[in-house]
Amino acid sequence: MIPVDVVAGDSPVILGLPHTGTDLPEDIRAKLNPRGQLLADTDWHIDRLYDGLLPGATTVRATFHRYVIDANRAPDDASLYPGQNTTGLVPVTDFDGEPIWTDLPTAEDIADRRQRFHAPYHAALAAEIGRVRAKHGVAILYDCHSIRSHIPFLFDGILPDFNIGTNVGASCDPRIEAAVREEAAATDRTWVVNGRFKGGWTTRQYGRPGEGVHAIQMELAQSTHLATEVPPFAYDEAKADLLRVTLRAILARLAALAPELRA
Repeated sequence: MIPVDVVAGDSPVILGLPHTGTDLPEDIRAKLNPRGQLLADTDWHIDRLYDGLLPGATTVRATFHRYVIDANRAPDDASLYPGQNTTGLVPVTDFDGEPIWTDLPTAEDIADRRQRFHAPYHAALAAEIGRVRAKHGVAILYDCHSIRSHIPFLFDGILPDFNIGTNVGASCDPRIEAAVREEAAATDRTWVVNGRFKGGWTTRQYGRPGEGVHAIQMELAQSTHLATEVPPFAYDEAKADLLRVTLRAILARLAALAPELRA
């Protein structure tokens, strides 16, 4: 299994796709219980949703499922949200807090997966960030995510449509956050900045505005582009086409900002 798929483009914008992969080595699949084998916590169809929205954008996509190992968690498994329910580097439950393994991964399993999957993904992402920054004097990492809009184990109520995360402003220039916020606010959709989702490890790790690398996470409620948020998690073409208008505008704004952000 190739753990990461990279399409190198000439834009200053990089799309990170850590959670669209559904590949599972057979030995790992065999240890998942039937609930785990549903792969319910996938960022369903996010690669399709963003496809072609910004010509020349680089994409870095994990091909493995987040139950193998979560590419958006710290390699030392430090919690992103201390004191709140969340899932770890190798999740032991799904987003509903229900067990997903028949045989729990051991410390040796986790170390092996970190080397085989997590490290290659981040090596590829770091390489593309370096390449893009060298070309443009700046790199803008836009990390693409989605999640069910109603998950009581993780958050109360219904999640906004657009959940913009910038590590409370630390991971990018304020103009990037403002541009994304303005495009979201120009719609009739709900949105929040640094609400329940403030950006995962990827955003926090790579966002270094003073060094010319800016990172922002977009967590979309899956109700914005799926027919249903339960199996079979079908893509809704009409919903998605409407959403793609806004996402295209967001990415275009970011690309246009890049010359102003050169370190």
